[in-house]
Amino acid sequence: MLAKVGEAELQKGGAKKRKLMAEDGERGEQKKRHYEEKKRPKARGDGGRNRLDALSVGYFRRVGERLSEGFEDDEEREMFVKNVLTEVKGKASLVATDQTGSITLERLLQLSSPEQVGEVLAELGGESGSGFKEVSCDRCGGHVVESALRQMSRWEEFSQKDPSKSSEDADDDDEEEESSGVLETQVLLLSQAVRENSAEFIRHIHGTHVVRTLLHVLGGCVGPPRTETHPVSVTDAISSTVFQTMLTVCHRKRPKLCKQLLKRTMEYLTSRSSAPGVSPLLVFLKDQASSRLIETIIQLAHLSLLRDLYKNHLKGSLVDLALHPIANFPIQRLTAASAKYKLFLKLFDEMIQGMEAVLAAGHMGVIVQLAESCAESGERQDEMMRCLLNAFHCAEPGSRHVCCLPLFMSLLTYEVYYQSDTTEGSTQKEVPLTSICYHGSRLVQALAKFKERSHLLSSLRTLSPSDLLTMACNSFGSHVLQALITTSSDKGRGKILKRLEGQYLQMACSKVGSRMLEAVWNCASLSQRQSIAQELVSSESKLRSDQFARHVWAKFALSHFAHRRAHWQEIQTGESKKRKLFSDFLE
Repeated sequence: MLAKVGEAELQKGGAKKRKLMAEDGERGEQKKRHYEEKKRPKARGDGGRNRLDALSVGYFRRVGERLSEGFEDDEEREMFVKNVLTEVKGKASLVATDQTGSITLERLLQLSSPEQVGEVLAELGGESGSGFKEVSCDRCGGHVVESALRQMSRWEEFSQKDPSKSSEDADDDDEEEESSGVLETQVLLLSQAVRENSAEFIRHIHGTHVVRTLLHVLGGCVGPPRTETHPVSVTDAISSTVFQTMLTVCHRKRPKLCKQLLKRTMEYLTSRSSAPGVSPLLVFLKDQASSRLIETIIQLAHLSLLRDLYKNHLKGSLVDLALHPIANFPIQRLTAASAKYKLFLKLFDEMIQGMEAVLAAGHMGVIVQLAESCAESGERQDEMMRCLLNAFHCAEPGSRHVCCLPLFMSLLTYEVYYQSDTTEGSTQKEVPLTSICYHGSRLVQALAKFKERSHLLSSLRTLSPSDLLTMACNSFGSHVLQALITTSSDKGRGKILKRLEGQYLQMACSKVGSRMLEAVWNCASLSQRQSIAQELVSSESKLRSDQFARHVWAKFALSHFAHRRAHWQEIQTGESKKRKLFSDFLE
């Protein structure tokens, strides 16, 4: 069995290793005949299904170990691959559906030529391709078929011709192209098998992955498959993922086809039976599998489809859907997709009515996306801010406005954050900033892009230096502080940095704070940089020895600042000019 690969090389320990490519001649042929009977697969459990025998499993395990060792040159690798594939020939299906054999065969196909890959597929699928279904729907065989399909990317390399080559080289290219065509033929046979058995493929937990890989390959190499109608359901939990992949690939490669598919899929979903007067889409939006497909459709949809979706199916139901644990995610996608159209105004006016209910349900993704769409569209920003102030109970009396930033970041109402009762009026006690959450951070980052940010900046100026340090060194809060500082004017930025004085050393020695400090440095003026450097340079030993601060010391050129001040100023002035020039160029 191990004649052509070399038994002694694959076995660890034992006699001295022989070279893999040595010509064993007659001794190798004798060993091959000796193991001929042992090589034959035997029927085992699993319903009488044939499996690789123990000797073959051990062989492919050693082949895998040899692959991990690597090869000295291409010739050795090619010979090794050729020899192992010779052992695979005649029992490719058994190898592909064996756990050990499939892993080794996957790796081997990555080193094989397109012709060799095509030959393996030809044996797996049979003359008509009828065998592809069984092996593709096998938990091990599916991986092998996927690995073979991914090698189609090398088919283009073989099919590309260099016009400057000689006629002899051109003849060689013709041979290579012809051999590469073997793989192309098998991929097309697999495509035919999938078309004929599409329902079984896309509903199968393993077969669906093969179809998704095939869609990627066809979308990038061979061209679009023929369109044929089959009774398959886009609402099935497994087959839905195939449709999502198909839509995404078509959106990138064939946008016109994607537009047609989006329309036809929506027509199918909206044509299903439901309760009288209720759109069937409302049911699908609340289904785990279907909602993900609808999310993909919304993300790729054009304006007319979005407008139809809202007008004929979702109008009047947005708040209820936003409160649903599953349907709220497609609503987020719809809010994002409509931001660049006037349709967003209608969505906003309807959804804003249920903001407090959505907050109470804990679906902060809906609120965050609504704020981000307001920032992107430039519309309804004042209404959004007023509604948030009301929702967090800091709109009245007006003195509570300065408390909005910590409330937004922690997603807590005024009474909960300050542990007070509404009867206490506007009085509040000092509460250190401790709770900053992910969605709260994203909300404030979106609000920081609004045209009017006075409430946020006023609230930021009321925070103590220790609270500002907490924000700067918090993984969520640092993004908020960075957004507020970098989008401020030089004067406004200077006021914030003034309150951070005395905290720069601690920021520089923090993993998060050091990155925050670098972001501030990049947008700071020369005078602001001088103030930061003046505070840091007095702690040279601490900065140089800290794992995070040492990068700040180097990036800020603090050695130059301490010993060659004029040179440091020239460097900073040059960087500022470059940054301004680049910014003007982008604008």
